[in-house]
Amino acid sequence: MSGARAYNYNSSPPPPVAGTIEPPPGWPRPPGTAAYNGLAGAVAETIAPHTEADPVAILGQLLVAAGSVVGRGAWFEVEATRHHPNEFVVLVGDSAKARKGSSWDHVARALSKADPGFAARVHTGLATGEGLIWAVRDPSGTDPGALDKRLLVVETEFASVLKATGRDINTLSPVLRNAWDGRALQTLTRTNPARATGAHVSVIGHITAAELAAQLNSVEVANGFLNRFALLACRRVRLLPEGGSPDPLSGTGLDDELASAIKAARGAGQVRFGIDARAYWWDTYPALSEAGDGLAGSMCARAEAHVLRLALVYALLDGATAISAPHLDAALALWAYAARSADWALGTSSGDPVAEQIHAALSASPAGLSRTQIRDLFARNQSVIAIDQALAALAGAGRAKSTRQATGGRPADIWSACQPGPQ
Repeated sequence: MSGARAYNYNSSPPPPVAGTIEPPPGWPRPPGTAAYNGLAGAVAETIAPHTEADPVAILGQLLVAAGSVVGRGAWFEVEATRHHPNEFVVLVGDSAKARKGSSWDHVARALSKADPGFAARVHTGLATGEGLIWAVRDPSGTDPGALDKRLLVVETEFASVLKATGRDINTLSPVLRNAWDGRALQTLTRTNPARATGAHVSVIGHITAAELAAQLNSVEVANGFLNRFALLACRRVRLLPEGGSPDPLSGTGLDDELASAIKAARGAGQVRFGIDARAYWWDTYPALSEAGDGLAGSMCARAEAHVLRLALVYALLDGATAISAPHLDAALALWAYAARSADWALGTSSGDPVAEQIHAALSASPAGLSRTQIRDLFARNQSVIAIDQALAALAGAGRAKSTRQATGGRPADIWSACQPGPQ
């Protein structure tokens, strides 16, 4: 065949050749190169050519997983508050095409090599606060409790977590908020009065942008649950028809460096700013403290704390005893991308689950939907007032419009989604 590349399939497979995929319109600008500083960046960039996954998905999950393995033996102190290297992150991208799972598989392999007990501490199935507490519970009576309080929860269907937190009697939201803060975990119930102190809980979630918008609860934004998560937009960045190496770190020495750094970090104790980073922090702190607009701004309300935790992990993985300017620069670059990701994912979101469900249905129905069809979306369990308010919010935001359509009888209002304008 003219122009075809010939392979000898009896020999070793050819090295991966990346066919780059251009980002879709409106996609957030990638993180600056500083985000890949140090050992964390070297590991992510070494893995990246061997997977179709987004490098930022590898980097973000690597930082969270490494911080989980380090545990509470290292911290950065602000007044009376200790920030340990436990972090919450959510990858946002199209379900099958964003390769979120592929990125996690590479990270899981690297961390399992660094710490053979890592896989046993990775759980899934966040459903209730009581269940989370039980996984890291204190000893009680004949129950020895959790022998290791380090827990990494990986939820590849994070939409289910958002659904659970929206239920009136569910305790998951307050328990997760306390877990991120490093506080004691407890629910006052007669049937399961478990308590957990000294728990080190980290969370990685995967969700699509449509699911995030549909399940977003303005209450969970307002009460600080969702702003404890850093959102990272991720996508498929290249085509690898035969995949890449299943173990890209093999032979590089980076896996050994990662293991050594994590082992040392577990007893690092209090980590402070170096002189250069302290001056840098004073310069950047005012801008980080400014509240942004809308839901995306609310999602980024804990910018200072997220940057500190990320900088702490970058420093620990470099074997540093203090956070230096390059560590802070890396954290700021990654957080800036998280802020852009939040704006991309939530910039037009209303925070009203009813409105978002209607908008998703309208987007999937080019011919539009009548009010009766919209009401049927909710099995007629939503009030006319709630639906009217949702439609008004969508129309006011320029995300939906109605047109009068003649019928055999009374004219019908047909609602359709508005096409987004140029970014």
